[in-house]
Amino acid sequence: MRCNAFSARQAGVTLVELLTVMVIAGILMSIGIPSYRYITTNNRMSTEANQLLGDLQYARSEAVKEGQSVTVCVAASTSPTSPACAATTATTWEKGWIEFSDLNNDQKIDSGDPVLRIENAFVGGDTFGSNNSVGAITFNRSGFVNALGAAQVTVTLHDSTSASAYTRCLYLTQAGMAYVQTHAQNSSCS
Repeated sequence: MRCNAFSARQAGVTLVELLTVMVIAGILMSIGIPSYRYITTNNRMSTEANQLLGDLQYARSEAVKEGQSVTVCVAASTSPTSPACAATTATTWEKGWIEFSDLNNDQKIDSGDPVLRIENAFVGGDTFGSNNSVGAITFNRSGFVNALGAAQVTVTLHDSTSASAYTRCLYLTQAGMAYVQTHAQNSSCS
């Protein structure tokens, strides 16, 4: 009986083959994980900035449609049963915001003011603050912003690391026009 050397060898993986596969997997993971982190953080930041942008556009359209003032304010409480605005100088938009029909144009939720939308606080360490202490934005029935205090307000969104690659700036003009830019699009967005 002749014994073949190949048939006598047991099936399996050698140590060299296993180490080679582990090195290749480690290289691929070291390339892929930072890219994945960039994509997920970038998408989260875009979503958060676009949430406020969308709500400002909705508030403006509701003000024009209903023919009355609509306010978006920083939330002190986002409870559906008792929503409340923070002080009008509060700039912590990451704590959430409230949109409501502001019947007496006082930037406060009164008993007769219908609440249109409530946005809850961001989770994580992202910060969303305005450049000139704007904590409430009121659109009049023509779609213009009442008492903005400047030609333009910038609300800047930073991730928890404050990396400029993820920074988003929401710009709002007195005419009620709003748009978002990244640091790469506008170097003053920081």
